[in-house]
Amino acid sequence: MKKLFVALLFLSLTSPLFAQQAALPYDFRLGLTAHPTFGWIKAENGKGNGLGLGFSYGLIGDFDFAENYSFSTGLTVTTINGKSTEINPPPYYDPAINTPTAYNIRYKLQYIEVPLTVKLKTAKIGTVRWYGQFGLSNDFNIAARQDVEQVGGVQIADDVNAKDLINFYRAGLILGGGGEFDVAPHTSLTLGLTFNNGFTNISDTDNGTVKNHYLGLNFGVFF
Repeated sequence: MKKLFVALLFLSLTSPLFAQQAALPYDFRLGLTAHPTFGWIKAENGKGNGLGLGFSYGLIGDFDFAENYSFSTGLTVTTINGKSTEINPPPYYDPAINTPTAYNIRYKLQYIEVPLTVKLKTAKIGTVRWYGQFGLSNDFNIAARQDVEQVGGVQIADDVNAKDLINFYRAGLILGGGGEFDVAPHTSLTLGLTFNNGFTNISDTDNGTVKNHYLGLNFGVFF
């Protein structure tokens, strides 16, 4: 009887704590995203040569671990396009020419992207919460094609498979911000801007480093 009384007393003292924890608004949210990307190239042995329009789509997820903080990730198919002018890029450069030659290259790259980021959110203002986002982009190349012409108008390659010239893994630094807008009790729209700054070499050749970057105009819906 004494043990039963102690057990009941313990449950009566701890049940409010469990009830309070269960009532905390920390949870997991899953959503869908689809948005354009605006990519560009930086080449060590050359220069960038304009923006390339791409697209990203897939799943996004937020794990709320505190009232105004979330671990945010996802699984998307992301295209990063861009243009560059590079000097003597293999395998297009002919060593028999034996002079520095410039080539215009259009990169058309597709990745499986897995971001690992932290979101810092404001308190809800009406139906809106504003956020800032920071973290790491992990990208795995699944397709790579190139258009190449020698400066002066000589077409060298048109939409050729360049997978052997591109490194499989790409890492980038993510910096972004935006807002989440409630449209129903369990549904919200998200709109924001993301800068993905690639810091690993995407080129698997010996002609210096090539890095790609993009701005994403983010649209998504959480359920």
